[in-house]
Amino acid sequence: MASKIKVDQIQTADGTGTIALQNQLSGMTTASLPTVTTDKLGTGAILQVVQHRTSSQSTTTSSSYSSTGFTGTITPSSTSSKILITGTAIVRNGSSSGNYQHTIYRGSTNLAPVAARGLAQVTDHGGDLDSVPTLMYLDSPNTTSEITYTWQHKSETGHSCSFAIDSSYAQLTLMEIAG
Repeated sequence: MASKIKVDQIQTADGTGTIALQNQLSGMTTASLPTVTTDKLGTGAILQVVQHRTSSQSTTTSSSYSSTGFTGTITPSSTSSKILITGTAIVRNGSSSGNYQHTIYRGSTNLAPVAARGLAQVTDHGGDLDSVPTLMYLDSPNTTSEITYTWQHKSETGHSCSFAIDSSYAQLTLMEIAG
């Protein structure tokens, strides 16, 4: 069932007058709105959001960053755009105490400000530990070519570190922000 609003006048915002609407919209079937393009949105506007999910488990015992196999891609519309990267996954650390790091790579570049520590660190004091590290980084890739971001992880102690355990979902969200 279609709804209708019937009014004769609309009062102005300051309350000092009215706007008559009689026959103003007669016969109109579609709205005539201007096309909004990215150049009209301004700095800080979210231009696109791309979400990637996986349930593929990956395990490493490496003390160097290794790929989990989980990647996400986005193609910025401008070289001045920034990409806000957020990611979450359920991970399991090995049965011995140690530090386990998680980070995001753009190509072969580790995006962590302190590369050795990654974007998230989980410290285990012994025994299997499940946790949900959250990664967040604002990247300035300066390109309009497709970019691939990869979640990588490592174990400082050489004990196992598993990503997306028990077929749980991991997600990586990439947001293009107007620069």
